[in-house]
Amino acid sequence: MGSRRKRRVGSACMKILLDMNIPQSYANLLLQQGISVTLWRDVGAINAPDTEIMNYARDNDYVVMTCDLDFSAILSVTKDKKPSIAQIRASVQKSEQATALISAALVRHADELEVGAILSIDLKNSRIRFLPL
Repeated sequence: MGSRRKRRVGSACMKILLDMNIPQSYANLLLQQGISVTLWRDVGAINAPDTEIMNYARDNDYVVMTCDLDFSAILSVTKDKKPSIAQIRASVQKSEQATALISAALVRHADELEVGAILSIDLKNSRIRFLPL
């Protein structure tokens, strides 16, 4: 799939790297919203450790979208400021509903994600925490 279109947010073009646990349907719907999306499986090994995904995202200026809490735990230990993480909470289930919430949260918090943050998205709201933790 790779990067397609990029939504211009502020002075930057946001690029999202989807972790293996995010359905491909999210990628297609986010692309329709104008957000640049790359699937990890298109650029790396499907069994790669989270640290490899994070290094790739940091080196290539991606925000990692995941359902996995391990990414935040790694950032907590390393005290790194990048990559930013967008965590999708379990309460967000249906792709159409999820991508509307996700794209709105990504746009609303684009500036924070550009400098380094963890964005947690659920059905009721989104929360942002600046990095390092």
